[in-house]
Amino acid sequence: MTITAIRDQSQPMRHIVHVRDHIISADASVAEGGGDSGPSPHDLYDAALSACKALTVLWYAKHKNIALENVEVTTERDASDERKGVYRLAVSLHLTGDLSDAQREELLAVAGKCPIHKLMTAVTTEVTTVLA
Repeated sequence: MTITAIRDQSQPMRHIVHVRDHIISADASVAEGGGDSGPSPHDLYDAALSACKALTVLWYAKHKNIALENVEVTTERDASDERKGVYRLAVSLHLTGDLSDAQREELLAVAGKCPIHKLMTAVTTEVTTVLA
């Protein structure tokens, strides 16, 4: 898959990100010199984790016929030590439905196994950047 980020000339830092047939704007905050017209790259990174956990939990509950009505995922960032090599994300799951305590714990465990969580914590990601 190819993802492309193309600068929007109407804004100082805004880029339009193309993912298959989807378009997402990305920008820096006003304090960083952008127009805050979209999420920052850090926001998108954090959002990927939230979305993955939500989708993974929902898929698992449907697959196991667990009476999950809704899942909301909140991720809070602490980037205060990022330059020291530590980037902290605190994730909270809000599960609704007729769920036993055991099912809630099972879904919590499943959330910890989402593919993006694994990519962020257990996989070495190699990035190569070249001039086109």
